[in-house]
Amino acid sequence: MRKTVITGLVLLMALLLAACGSTEKSLSEAATENTVITKTQNMNSQEAEQNVMIPKEIEKIPDGYFKGSEQPGTLKDLYYDTYESFSYDKKSEKIKKHAVVYLPYGYNKNQKYDVFYLMHGGWGDETRTLGTPGNPSSFKNVIDHAIAAGEIKPLIIVCPTYNNTNEHGLDSGNFSLAMQLTRNYHNELLNDLIPAVEGTYSTYVASTSAEDLIASRDHRGFGGFSMGSVATWRTFQYGLDYFHYFLPMSCGTTLDDKEIFAAAEGHDPDDYFVFVMTGTNDFAYSYDEARTNLMRTSAYFTDVDEKADGNFAYRVKKGYSHDGTAAMEYTYNGMKAFWSGKSKSQKEQQEVRSVLGKGQSYKAFTADTRIEDVIQDSAFGNFGRLLFPADKGYYSGDTLGKLSLTWYSNINPDRTVEIANYLKERVLSGDTVFYDIYSDEEKAQDPDKKDTGLFFFRGNKGAKTAIVNAGGGFVFVGAMQDSFPHALELSKKGYNAFALIYRPGAQTACEDLARAIAFLHENADELGIDMQDYSLWGGSAGARMAAWLGSYGTESFGEKRYPRPAAVIMQYTGLSEVTGKEPPTFACVGTNDGIASYKTMEDRINRIKANGTDAEIKVFQGLSHGFGLGEGTVAEGWINDAIKFWEKHITE
Repeated sequence: MRKTVITGLVLLMALLLAACGSTEKSLSEAATENTVITKTQNMNSQEAEQNVMIPKEIEKIPDGYFKGSEQPGTLKDLYYDTYESFSYDKKSEKIKKHAVVYLPYGYNKNQKYDVFYLMHGGWGDETRTLGTPGNPSSFKNVIDHAIAAGEIKPLIIVCPTYNNTNEHGLDSGNFSLAMQLTRNYHNELLNDLIPAVEGTYSTYVASTSAEDLIASRDHRGFGGFSMGSVATWRTFQYGLDYFHYFLPMSCGTTLDDKEIFAAAEGHDPDDYFVFVMTGTNDFAYSYDEARTNLMRTSAYFTDVDEKADGNFAYRVKKGYSHDGTAAMEYTYNGMKAFWSGKSKSQKEQQEVRSVLGKGQSYKAFTADTRIEDVIQDSAFGNFGRLLFPADKGYYSGDTLGKLSLTWYSNINPDRTVEIANYLKERVLSGDTVFYDIYSDEEKAQDPDKKDTGLFFFRGNKGAKTAIVNAGGGFVFVGAMQDSFPHALELSKKGYNAFALIYRPGAQTACEDLARAIAFLHENADELGIDMQDYSLWGGSAGARMAAWLGSYGTESFGEKRYPRPAAVIMQYTGLSEVTGKEPPTFACVGTNDGIASYKTMEDRINRIKANGTDAEIKVFQGLSHGFGLGEGTVAEGWINDAIKFWEKHITE
């Protein structure tokens, strides 16, 4: 890399040198009033450390979740070849099977997704749980809402069936037949279904070889209700090498439990996690109780209620029976536990969280936290001052919840708090979140360069990259409204996003953006990012920077020539010039913007289109300048349209 002061790394080293408690201890101390956090680890995985968030009680699905979502996922039909269940070893009778696949809203082939294989109950089929592409179920709506709310990470869900598709084994009310089919199902699952799914959709597998499927097991789970729970335990017995998470719900029958548990013998206890759920009025309750008690006597299972880093949990819902309500609620809770998204709720942001270092904990920032306390927080070292405008005359309000920025509107206090906590947690977890783009020598020659740098909002390793530039009239940088929120959302979609802090002044700002582009190209491998077909984003003055670099290139602002962006995303700026060299351009603005005329922006987009370049504009009725993500306004969700526009111009 260029010679830099990598503040986050320096801070991490200091924390580690000061540490007096183990990582495991810190994680165990992170148990909160509502949630047990346990660390699970798979030594075969490149991403070995994960958190499982187990609720103390099974939570009810919010009533509104059963209605359609404004961010709906997509159901797909998947057909694949396999063999008749009872003669699978001979492979004498080839059959075609069907599964229903759920892709989350905004699914992107350049993003990697975890996969949950979800089996139906007895006398059902693959369409029972989520429905079909033409007829989705209400539970599909639940998943849509939970992902949109940040309760569950965007992931792929696969609904298969253990049934055969011919006369040799349809589960049409025959319990003993269903038991045989679930016992045999692992052959089809491991050899045919998983390769078909993960060879088609974007997951964490390098290939569909058995070796690579096993290596990616930390990103895969299997669950089911009733007879689907039987299939889950059989998958644990025969497919533990391929799965990390297991969700057996209301398993109302006896199984070869000791034989199943023996499958764990060749694995470290951190290699798997099992979450068992049932209801007190469920006929399966006595079976699940007995099996759970047996698990507690096994050397391979430890209850999280007894030890914070345990590998199984057992929850019982009072009064619940063996029915569809229970099945949906258990599944919802299990998915939240295994693939928890970043909560946006104020309550959860205030919870005590685990940190590395001395084994201590800290209170998260809240809306009542003083801005100056955030700036001075030791986690941020010398770059805390750059979270807010360096010239304090351009913002007001003494707390995060009262932050106001000159020329900006619709600032969301919850988002401000989330960003501050996100960055602090990243630093305390050992990640570098801030990079200098100029060397010490360059900053000594030009002291103004000390107030520059890139905040890194990490997405998936090797994913495409966006550079986001806040506005501020070229006199300050309004990052907390105009670039940090965008970068955080892009990272949640899997993209790597950088928010640039630059020197005031149109020329110096563009020079800093050119340097940032050069820095990221030169250090892409070390940073784990893909700079091919990168995008430039900006609002107000930041939008002009993005447009100018897109049209004139880095070579016009003091750097050597680097590739132009695949797309430029612009918000509320009255730039009128068109050179004919513009990259594909997406723009948005409000009709009540007294600084950037929406008519000027519409005219520019039309002239870009007239030159044969793809361009698009969104005009939002009634909005004023600086609405950022537009949360809670008519513009909310515009960023998803902008991402789709960029994706159209990604070549690979």
